[in-house]
Amino acid sequence: MDQLKLNNGVKMPALGLGVFQTPPEETRDAVQAALSSGYRHIDTAAAYGNEREVGQAIAASGVDRGEVFVETKIWISDYGYDQTLHGFDKSAGKLGIDQIDLLILHQALPSEFDKTLEAYRALETMLEQGKVRAIGVSNFMVEHLDRLLEQAGVVPAVNQIEVHPYFQQREVQAFGAERGILTQAWSPIGGITFYRDGSQGSTLDDPTIGRIAQAHDKSPAQVMLRWHLQQGRSVIPKSTKPHRIAENIDVFDIELSADALAAIDALDTGRRGGPEPEDITLESFGRDIPEA
Repeated sequence: MDQLKLNNGVKMPALGLGVFQTPPEETRDAVQAALSSGYRHIDTAAAYGNEREVGQAIAASGVDRGEVFVETKIWISDYGYDQTLHGFDKSAGKLGIDQIDLLILHQALPSEFDKTLEAYRALETMLEQGKVRAIGVSNFMVEHLDRLLEQAGVVPAVNQIEVHPYFQQREVQAFGAERGILTQAWSPIGGITFYRDGSQGSTLDDPTIGRIAQAHDKSPAQVMLRWHLQQGRSVIPKSTKPHRIAENIDVFDIELSADALAAIDALDTGRRGGPEPEDITLESFGRDIPEA
């Protein structure tokens, strides 16, 4: 497994399993299948409602805890300094671990950015205390990163954003790269929340990606994951099917040409599949995160 070095020197497996929209009752089996297939990075979130099952799967796997990189996210309902400190307690309690490898803020809260800043200050405190090994953000656009960096003492290690061939967010990626913030791609093959209105087909059926996949005797999903990895991004593909989970990690034995990478780059539509970051409010998206 390739490793990526974060801006504080911590190493993170480049490819992990995402469990967004994975029901709790399916999460244990998915995580166990991933660990059996060689994954050593699991990405979850307080808002997913499956942290407990992730922790149970890791504990039951027989894999040493020190070998598994655990990433989770604080939801906006727990923003604020003290609330975010307690958010860690809830997540760590459900995961059954004392230290979280990467803890990130799940969204910016543009209309109440002071709460976002206080939440990030809490992450910095926990980093200093050793409760977390690295901290970061998710779904932060350039303006959010700018405002955060004006106040932050620690540059985020990661910004987890929607990136796939049809939506590449190059400006956000470039802004982060210039400041040592690693881009981590959620929905890396465009399959989680993609184009609900049906106006755009699936990346899995894209003829350009299909031709590249055929040339390498790989699946379209594998080609897309390889595209991310060769461009230096972290990826967290989601699946609950053991054969897909195994397929998604089998991407370290091919090398895409510069022409293939450029051909995939050219597929960008500029159209977001997930919610607009500016639309995130407590009124619309707030939800109580249960205690551990």
